[in-house]
Amino acid sequence: MTGTITLPIWAFILILLFAAVTFASHFLFPSVRWFFRRRLERAVARLNTRLTRPIEPFKLARRYDMIQRLSYDPEVSQAIAEHAKAEGVPENVAFQDAQRYAREIVPSFSAFTYFGLGIRIARWLGTLLYDVKTPPSNEKVLEPISPDATVVFVMNHRSNTDYVLVTYLAAQASALSYAVGEWARVWPLSRLIKSMGAYFIRRKSRNALYRKVLARYVQLATKGGVTQAVFPEGGLSLDGQLMPPKMGILAYILDAWEPDGRDIAFVPVAINYDRVLEDRVLIAAHKRGDRRFGAKISVIASFILEKIWLKLRGRYTGFGTAAVVFGSPVLMSGYKTRPDLDGLANDLMARIKDNMPVLGVPLMATVFLNAQAPLTQAEAIEAGKALLTKMNSAGAISGDPDKILAGAINQMAQRHMIEEGTQGWSARSEEHDVMAFYANTVAHAIEGQAPVLIAARAKS
Repeated sequence: MTGTITLPIWAFILILLFAAVTFASHFLFPSVRWFFRRRLERAVARLNTRLTRPIEPFKLARRYDMIQRLSYDPEVSQAIAEHAKAEGVPENVAFQDAQRYAREIVPSFSAFTYFGLGIRIARWLGTLLYDVKTPPSNEKVLEPISPDATVVFVMNHRSNTDYVLVTYLAAQASALSYAVGEWARVWPLSRLIKSMGAYFIRRKSRNALYRKVLARYVQLATKGGVTQAVFPEGGLSLDGQLMPPKMGILAYILDAWEPDGRDIAFVPVAINYDRVLEDRVLIAAHKRGDRRFGAKISVIASFILEKIWLKLRGRYTGFGTAAVVFGSPVLMSGYKTRPDLDGLANDLMARIKDNMPVLGVPLMATVFLNAQAPLTQAEAIEAGKALLTKMNSAGAISGDPDKILAGAINQMAQRHMIEEGTQGWSARSEEHDVMAFYANTVAHAIEGQAPVLIAARAKS
């Protein structure tokens, strides 16, 4: 027992490494994790005192625990058995598939990342790109909603900047949980997005097991009081018009509601822009008849860096106004039984339409598309003001119309959407589709104004 053992140096080092790893995994790491988790819990408790809707415990649960809870959920277990039978595979193989889907969907929310980094980035980027406008009524919309209710912001999808704006504007209310598509599964963007509480979805998946895992996650989050933000259109508008709602996520949320359980408040959110950064990419996809967007992360990063450089040099002018208007919420407590899904979705889309912000560029795009002859600036502004009298939108333009419409004309001229001749301003024929894209965002709010068609590209 007291004899001497001679070992090579490499074997001795290897033993020390194994011992160090064992000590760290069994004693050090758990203590460190406990220490930081206690600090995190105290920080979140302080943060919750400033939020109108505190962060629910569900959102703070460990990701591993949530994946396990989802994997062993009774409804998921039933779906696993059905999947195994349908595919002719052992149930343990189907279970591994379910766990893989759960790992893909479940976020790893970090309160520090969301409120310490995410909100700052959203505020900085939103105000760098746009003059962000919101009516005072936005805050009043949320006031009557019970603090215990699950709030679901239901938004039209105009641009990927929508995520930035609503995250920034809802910062004083709570942390939002988004459903994001495949575009966000790019490293390192995916890690940041998951830490912000977003969850990935495969929009076109028809796999029954995957859909059940996704449905149960959304339902558990809804019952857990997680504030969510959803885009019922299922994707970006390619022609400026609102698209018919898709029922997927809305159906999952509605299925989580019980008349005697936690209330759910659907808050319609209408978003519009003087300039959508992806406008030409979206129009090109519309003409092709697909939804393939050619923008690359490198191109987007280069674009942002260019604007920062212009800002530092004092030559940056921004992209006009971005406006966000909250409509009156739909409370599930107003129903005795579960409402019809189609009826609820159409009601929410109608409320979004009724509150759509009417901004300078969309309004002037309508003016120039309707004009039969060139207009002087004064004539164009008067025509824009005349259209305002026909508005039936709660989000109609606010402020000095002359100044706003003159600024819109200047912005459109800088983008070469219109050109000035000897008799005045007129729309450039090659920019018809871009003009139509913006005019369509407010066409529904102008009495007698029909959407302008963007012709599909002829197939060779």
